[in-house]
Amino acid sequence: MKVALYLRVSTLDQTTLNQEIELRKYCDLNGYEIYDIYKDEGVSGAKTSRPELDRMLQDMRNKCFSAIIVWKFDRLGRSTSHLLQVLEELKNKNVSLIATSQQIDTSTPQGKLFFTILSGFAELEREMIRERIKLGLERRRKQGLSVGRQKGARDKSKRKRLGYFQREARNKKAKFKQTTPQQNTKQTPINLELNSNSNKE
Repeated sequence: MKVALYLRVSTLDQTTLNQEIELRKYCDLNGYEIYDIYKDEGVSGAKTSRPELDRMLQDMRNKCFSAIIVWKFDRLGRSTSHLLQVLEELKNKNVSLIATSQQIDTSTPQGKLFFTILSGFAELEREMIRERIKLGLERRRKQGLSVGRQKGARDKSKRKRLGYFQREARNKKAKFKQTTPQQNTKQTPINLELNSNSNKE
């Protein structure tokens, strides 16, 4: 079976060498073929997007391997919701996740039970977040404060990617041209009189 090894440390002072030794030994004992080793060094597990994690997930979508092996689940992600999101995608692609130090393999009945429990914790986490938001909004209403997104608080980076600011600049330029007074070329009575006098001279 082809497998991918994922290693991560949070700071550059740490090393992924110990994790790699452990995972290589596990593969040798089980006769697994290592497709590739993905190392995120000096990257926090709180980040959902990491260079090597993203590359590994893309290879997984291309069906390059059948399992991902990590030392611990927190190497893959510290957020329950993010870890569950990754597990859901792995499940849909029929790719198992193995944590060697925790002796969990999502392809086994015990691993599936862990997946179910993790799903429950993720749902509990979402409910707690919703409850905190609800309480915060209620408190602001009682204090007479505004509720909702403040004006201009949208994601500017996303709007920039979609060309929002370029369109706004073009629209403002077009409106400015429309409202700018054009040079008056019509002959008014005063202009006609002035032109007549100048011709007589």
